Amino acid sequence: MKHETSPFESSETLATLLASTPLLEESWRLCSHANAAAQGSFSVSRVGEVAYVAFSAVQTVGIWPEDRRGNLVEIQSVCEGVFDSFPRGGEEAVMVHGGLLQLFVLFYNSQIFQQKILEIVNECKSVVFTGHSLGGPIASLSALWLLSNIQTNSSSITVFCITYGSPMLGNEPFSQVILQERWAGNFCHVVARHDLLPRLLFAPSYMFDSQFHALFQLWHLSMTAPYFGQIGLQILVEKKDELFNKVLACVACRSRGGGDQETSLFWPFGSYLFCTDKGTICLDNEGAIVKFLYFIMMKGSATSCIEDHLEYGKYVEKACWQYLLKRSSVDACFDESSNDAGITLALQSLELTTQEPAYGDAKDCLLKARQLGCNRNLNNAKMAVNLAKITPLRAQIEWYKAFCDDSDEKLGYYDSFKLRTASKKGTKVSLNRLRLGWFWDELINMLQTNKLTHDFHKLPKYVNAAQFYKLLVEPLEIAEYYRNGEHKKKGHYIEHGRERRFKIFDKWWRDRKVGDEENNPRSKFASLTQDSCFWARVEEARDCLYQFRGETEKGNRTLLLEKIEKFEQYASSMVNRKEVSIDVLAENSSYNLFREEWKELKSQSQLLQPHFPGFQDGMVQ
Repeated sequence: MKHETSPFESSETLATLLASTPLLEESWRLCSHANAAAQGSFSVSRVGEVAYVAFSAVQTVGIWPEDRRGNLVEIQSVCEGVFDSFPRGGEEAVMVHGGLLQLFVLFYNSQIFQQKILEIVNECKSVVFTGHSLGGPIASLSALWLLSNIQTNSSSITVFCITYGSPMLGNEPFSQVILQERWAGNFCHVVARHDLLPRLLFAPSYMFDSQFHALFQLWHLSMTAPYFGQIGLQILVEKKDELFNKVLACVACRSRGGGDQETSLFWPFGSYLFCTDKGTICLDNEGAIVKFLYFIMMKGSATSCIEDHLEYGKYVEKACWQYLLKRSSVDACFDESSNDAGITLALQSLELTTQEPAYGDAKDCLLKARQLGCNRNLNNAKMAVNLAKITPLRAQIEWYKAFCDDSDEKLGYYDSFKLRTASKKGTKVSLNRLRLGWFWDELINMLQTNKLTHDFHKLPKYVNAAQFYKLLVEPLEIAEYYRNGEHKKKGHYIEHGRERRFKIFDKWWRDRKVGDEENNPRSKFASLTQDSCFWARVEEARDCLYQFRGETEKGNRTLLLEKIEKFEQYASSMVNRKEVSIDVLAENSSYNLFREEWKELKSQSQLLQPHFPGFQDGMVQ
């Protein structure tokens, strides 16, 4: 018998939540209200301490601009200050559809929108953003804007977003950032079986002539505003089938992982709730979502996709996960596992029968998606075991630090490792440093590929372990960087050499819940310097001193002196607050060498007086 998968994966939990609460009914009710109002409007409703914000489907936006890149723009580029708090991502730019982003900015700049959101944040515990059709991306961007600002403003409001028939919004790096920030669970996109709009942006703009742009605008009005329906259908009687077939071909290409660069621009994020007359199925695996966007559309037509786009109210009434689980008519054989039977029922709910050509592919895709989801808790347990296994490696580095701090050489932890000679002790510590890095890199990779639970990065055990690792090991990483002269090839460590894992751990530590005890002043020096990049700042300050001695241009000398003075004040404040380890104050440490060099330079150079008239002997403590 095959291994049974757990039913408690995130997508199934979300589906159960939506089916057992008024979220779907209430959000769609407000969407309908917004659609009936004026173009470009939004509606707000409150149910207890939950606020609903719905955006009208009737908007004007260029879906197929002349730009072959699909009008993708960086999310921070449209309006300064709006998405400044949104994560930047990795090497590839985080991009969204420029026209859809501009629609959100129009709402954002509205005084009434700002006023309503401020009232909601101050008075409600939860907010649900929702939108039908082109209102969906505006709802998604509103939720993302609030989520990114919650982190900055320390607000406790819960944010959720439900869209109906929404087009794609951004590229794959955009989806990855949402996944990495653990925001994917805040979004659910409801998609009818044949609705074209959620698949529309899989088709690159160059496939369509300029006539299609105007035709689409009218078609969209026919879908979102019924009183335009007859006009739209009459004009599109010849073109609508061509449009449908071109988009379906692009979706098929994407589902197989093919296509050129343009067909790979847009990518799903969050969970997708696929709906038919017979039931629903919820997926949160992006690859599976793309495949199912094709599987359940194969027998559609241009007419059926218009009908489906207008009938989300009907699907909302029938979206009940319990109904799916309790269905009695099952084609599956009795010797199938309960997991196989459940998958068969799920595919039947999307009207995919065993006679369908795509049934086998859809079943394999769904099975893999479920296995990925249910394995998250198992992966959590495995990482807990692996964390315990690396504890001896960390303990050996702690012992090495204590040995260096007590050494007669009086170099301290950082400089002892940087200036080490060939020895078993130094080699073993360096190997342990690498092994610990491998463990944390694997953990981060699993987290960012959605193989761990959504709250993993908030578990105190891992937040504290990551912070301790960073404070203990990053000084060794810095020492190795400067020991090998990497700063001469790439530049200084903080900007050019710091591993991504340490930046991620910085964020984990900033986002943790801080107790009052952490604000109490220290009575003795810290066991580990609380700024893990302290030694990199020391190296940069010493380099500034070296550059100053050879610099003749007055402006550059001034800038160098300002940098040195800024670091000296920062370091002195850390020492005064006892936020450094005793190795910082070791007699022959790099920091003490910096203080001596800085003091000597001040006593020798009269040029410092005009730039820093407040300088006096003895300022360096």
